[in-house]
Amino acid sequence: MGEQVIVLTDLTKQYGNFTAVDHIRLHIQKGEIFGLLGPNGAGKTTFMRLVLGTAFPTKGEIKLFGGEPFDKARRKIGSLIEAPGLYKNCTAYENLKQFSLIYGGTDAEIKEILSLVGLADTGNKKAGKFSLGMRQRLGIAIALLGNPEFLVLDEPVNGLDPAGMKEVRDLILKLNHEKNITILISSHLLDELSKIVTRYGIINDGMLIEEVTAAELNERCQHKLIFTVDDVQKTAAIFAETIPAEQIRIAGNQVILSSHLEEAAELNKRLVQQDVAVNSFWVHAEGLEQYFMKRIGG
Repeated sequence: MGEQVIVLTDLTKQYGNFTAVDHIRLHIQKGEIFGLLGPNGAGKTTFMRLVLGTAFPTKGEIKLFGGEPFDKARRKIGSLIEAPGLYKNCTAYENLKQFSLIYGGTDAEIKEILSLVGLADTGNKKAGKFSLGMRQRLGIAIALLGNPEFLVLDEPVNGLDPAGMKEVRDLILKLNHEKNITILISSHLLDELSKIVTRYGIINDGMLIEEVTAAELNERCQHKLIFTVDDVQKTAAIFAETIPAEQIRIAGNQVILSSHLEEAAELNKRLVQQDVAVNSFWVHAEGLEQYFMKRIGG
């Protein structure tokens, strides 16, 4: 296991009788883009506020950067929670200059950040005239002041049009790949998260329902051709005559193919001709959204 940026143990936040975050155990490793996925009201924003120290847990433990003191560790974290608080009558440069008084940053760093987020050429245009996507990127630029190692982004593509979503998505990937910034990002849009994250945490009613890597999720949601047969070894051997072995998997009394879906009838015919009893065969085609809805009980 690599270096851990954050480790949470039984993290809980209660407001009276309401439990907003319920005994979450979670770790995020350096270099990951971790996607916190859940419907509106699932507890994502409260969870992120606990991580950032703007809300305090009722119980549980938060460990940052291997256990560094919070005052030191949180200086390594940048964040954008909900809509960015911008000076609408100021330019992008002027906004960063104002926030640099709090978070630090020289003129050279400010110009580098503006270039990084694609706002270096906005000139004298005021932030109030920016598109929603530009405002989100400016919010991320402010979060980058102080050269954070860990970035927390709450619903950064919410409300954006497809072009704005792509701008923010490309920026997140750039920060991760080029700056090696670890990122925690929340959303209720699985399709958008699926384009960027390396691991997911599915949250609902304040509880962490499941953790799954991007590769595992893609495997589970991949279209598959499933045969239920009386002899799985013989079936796999027959399929292996024309299908690469890595595309054939045995599970119980089933043989599962990740390719050749369009040849289902012909493959069934081959099995019958070689005295394999086929009880059933079908294409499994659960999509990402179906997977998500099933996990949250939708």
